[in-house]
Amino acid sequence: MKWSMRIALLLGTTLAIVLVLREGLGAILALLSAAGWTLLWLVPLHGLPLLLDALGWRTLLRAGGIAAELTAPGRLWVIASVREAVNRLLPVANIGGEIAGIRMLCRDGAEVTRVAASVVVEVLLTIISQLLFAAAGVLLLLHLTGKVALASQLLLGLAVAVPVVAGLYLLARRGAIFERILRGVESTLDLPAKLLGTLEQAVALDARLRELLGRPGTLLATCAWQLAGFAAGAIETWLALRWLAHPVGFGTALALESLTQAIRHFIFVVPAGLGVQEAGLVGFGYLLGLPNEASIALSLAKRMREILFGVPALAYWQLA
Repeated sequence: MKWSMRIALLLGTTLAIVLVLREGLGAILALLSAAGWTLLWLVPLHGLPLLLDALGWRTLLRAGGIAAELTAPGRLWVIASVREAVNRLLPVANIGGEIAGIRMLCRDGAEVTRVAASVVVEVLLTIISQLLFAAAGVLLLLHLTGKVALASQLLLGLAVAVPVVAGLYLLARRGAIFERILRGVESTLDLPAKLLGTLEQAVALDARLRELLGRPGTLLATCAWQLAGFAAGAIETWLALRWLAHPVGFGTALALESLTQAIRHFIFVVPAGLGVQEAGLVGFGYLLGLPNEASIALSLAKRMREILFGVPALAYWQLA
């Protein structure tokens, strides 16, 4: 683990502990105790957003020419579970799961450049979907609280990311990054055959990326599946708060889920989002009228679900 990630982990853990102690561990545990075993329903419920996300990836894989027998929804759901577990529970800066997913699918016989291209495009579309979902959350926050100034600042912050995402899209669509690397290296070095073969695969990856990014219908369908998955994740928040004796409307749960997930995704350097998730839930929960101890109890319930869902996925990954 790099020093920067170690420092981020230390700061995040410290922040989480401070938030728990400030609000009172007894009050938080009382809420969790009152909900009891009912919170375990969050574990199977999480299968729905993962399935929707896997169906979005399947759309890209099928468009990229991957055989139907390799893209069965059940198989992709298992791989999606492993991908999320690696990203959420291991210090891999939210990219290790994608690499694990590529290797698992290629082990079954899928062509590596096609799978890798689908994952690169999927990650780019996930960023776009996350921005759209966060924007919806900001608008809901404005509707529920009437805080125009805060909503304007949050929307401005999201708007700053738009040119970056557009630049990434154009780079992948027209940049031919790996082809340029190959031409530059070939003109200056006598490459070993093995390395030359690797770079030729990278050129093929450029072609696959251009092919997928040139299918607007496929891209829109994938974004739709991803947004449906994000919305399904809000069901977990809505139900968990009901079980914690602090029920809220689904619009409030959707705003809380979207804004908290946006913070956690964009501050990805902190392993497992420790402290980031807790601070986001406390901050936005306060604006939406949720007591701080309920927000922290919700965060702990979510972490319980991540562990109970993710550890078996990691075990399967190691066995596979």
